[in-house]
Amino acid sequence: MSAQKHPFFDMHTHGFVRVATSTPTTRTADVAYNAQGIIEQAQMAHESHVDLLLYPELCLSSYALDDLHIQAALLEAVEAEIETIRAASEDLTPVLVIGAPLRRGGRIYNCAVVIAQGEILGAVPKSYLPNYREFYEKRWFARGNNCQDLWLTVNGSEIPFGTDLIFSANNLPSFTFGIEICEDFWSPVQPGTMAALAGATILLNLSASNITIGKSDERHLLCRASSSRNVCAYAYSASGFGESTTDLSWDGQGMVYELGDLMIESVRFELKPELCVTDIDTRRILNERMRMGTFNDAAEDMGRPEDAFRTIGFDHACKAGDIGLKRAIRRFPFVPNRIEKLDEDCYEAFNIQVDALMRRMQATGAKSLIIGISGGLDSTHALIVAAKACDTLGLPRSMIRAYTMPGFATSDGTKANAWKLMEAFEVTAEEIDIRPAARQMLDDMNHPFADGEPVHDVTFENVQAGLRTDYLFRLANHHKGFVIGTGDLSELALGWCTYGVGDQMSHYAVNSGVPKTLIQYLIRWTTRTSQFSPVCDVVLEEVLGTEISPELVPADAAGNIQSTESIIGPYELNDFFLHHVLRWGQQPSHVAFLCWHAWKQIEAGQWPHEFPESGKNQYDLAEIRGWLEKFLKRFFQYSQFKRSALPNGPKVSSGGALSPRGDWRAPSDAVADVWLAELRAKVPDTEG
Repeated sequence: MSAQKHPFFDMHTHGFVRVATSTPTTRTADVAYNAQGIIEQAQMAHESHVDLLLYPELCLSSYALDDLHIQAALLEAVEAEIETIRAASEDLTPVLVIGAPLRRGGRIYNCAVVIAQGEILGAVPKSYLPNYREFYEKRWFARGNNCQDLWLTVNGSEIPFGTDLIFSANNLPSFTFGIEICEDFWSPVQPGTMAALAGATILLNLSASNITIGKSDERHLLCRASSSRNVCAYAYSASGFGESTTDLSWDGQGMVYELGDLMIESVRFELKPELCVTDIDTRRILNERMRMGTFNDAAEDMGRPEDAFRTIGFDHACKAGDIGLKRAIRRFPFVPNRIEKLDEDCYEAFNIQVDALMRRMQATGAKSLIIGISGGLDSTHALIVAAKACDTLGLPRSMIRAYTMPGFATSDGTKANAWKLMEAFEVTAEEIDIRPAARQMLDDMNHPFADGEPVHDVTFENVQAGLRTDYLFRLANHHKGFVIGTGDLSELALGWCTYGVGDQMSHYAVNSGVPKTLIQYLIRWTTRTSQFSPVCDVVLEEVLGTEISPELVPADAAGNIQSTESIIGPYELNDFFLHHVLRWGQQPSHVAFLCWHAWKQIEAGQWPHEFPESGKNQYDLAEIRGWLEKFLKRFFQYSQFKRSALPNGPKVSSGGALSPRGDWRAPSDAVADVWLAELRAKVPDTEG
């Protein structure tokens, strides 16, 4: 089966829905012209494989019409052009949501009309009509807030009408949307909230909303809050060029948020029509609702709104196969990516660790902080956190007792870095050679290495790791202090730590909530923002350039050192897998799909400021599948017993933590079969 046809490459298989906002060409009160603008945008959206297309409020008639809204000729023209649009939609895939004034029972309602493949599915009236400052909507329109279980005649056809409508694709059950209109989401009680509680994963807002200074920020605030609080995607489309500027102006702002994240926004004040297209992850939304008990409690408290809504089903004609993914996917999801708030986010992450360590220092009354320094990333980061904690508390850094403990495979480079670090940070520095004690232990065990054989098995490795931790604990007793753990979140996820008297254990695990990619970034941030002296910064940059290795096995004959990532996989992939499994509970096939697209995206703007791009621009699907399989085995089956016995340590990232007292609770004797089976069944081992 070719890549174009395999279900894995079809975004709809993974629960994605392609949503677009439209700013069509309009001309004030020219209904036929406006209808053609709507149709042109629908045809463009069809070519872009859009599933759901949102237009501005009253886009068919125009919004700024004042008393022309109640002219019978205009209202009749609106109904006639709805038929034109309906007929034009027969061969188009997008579901169209347009704004139009409609008559019912001697009243006019400001409506959203839903049209799909030649069928008018329903009309939703506006609940809240602004009648203050520049708005006079109650002069022309009736409120729709009490319109439920009603029908409306349009061009001789009866269609569902009311605020009790949500729309759902029969063949894509997570493609379910609700509607509110402009002022509805300025209300303290949004109609869209009830639609979300009734099951809508996407909320749409057709808006006119004239532009004034600062109003764009307000719209962003409301859209972001709505998508976050209602655990959904929220699309917003405002009127643009072509509306009457008698007393107001219009900017044509369109935007889409998902769970509080801005996915895309339009260019404002454009003269030409504009489509703003993105793909929404409805599985992520549904998984979050399952995880978030508050959402379901609210639905229960509101009397289970799904019983009060009419769900209008439709058969959605979507393009099958690989149509790409219009969605920026972060390769480094644990790393701050808001350019405008970069320093603030890094400051916050770093100081979460510093603050937590300071509190533990005060609570224990420790006379010293004991830390093992290898010259690698993790121990370096733990050291700078400890140094900042001492600085903040006004304590001398000499209370940090740092030990470098060379073993059989310690390189000259990392040992030199360890000493440079300890000296640059002016801590109490010492060296303990663990090789004599390790040889003695191996000899006592009758291990072949003690007889001169080059056997470098797990026993050989863990004797060294265990001795280092054993020394640190006894040194903590000796100096009336506690051991600062250096192991990070990525290692805990993979079980890449020695259990018990090893690097899995400490008195306080300051790095346990920080994954490897974030540690790299935070160390770089400290050097770029002068958190420490220039001498410290030089050494920190040297550490960042060192290959990640446990240095427990001697280099081979060619001089190649033990490489962590060649064994367990690239940390950038493992952290990607961890984020989507831990934070969102995604299926392995979904994670693989996201990862495959993430490493295909090379457009500018995908990377956080000054974060080095991956050394490899692309991982192919076979590599992603292979490393993901290894991750699943390690995470779900082999490593939980280590996490169940974790020492205390602070949660840092909203992406999650693995403490059994925090984010993650799991049995130590689980198997990974379910996840492995899903991966093997749904993810091909090649892109061809």
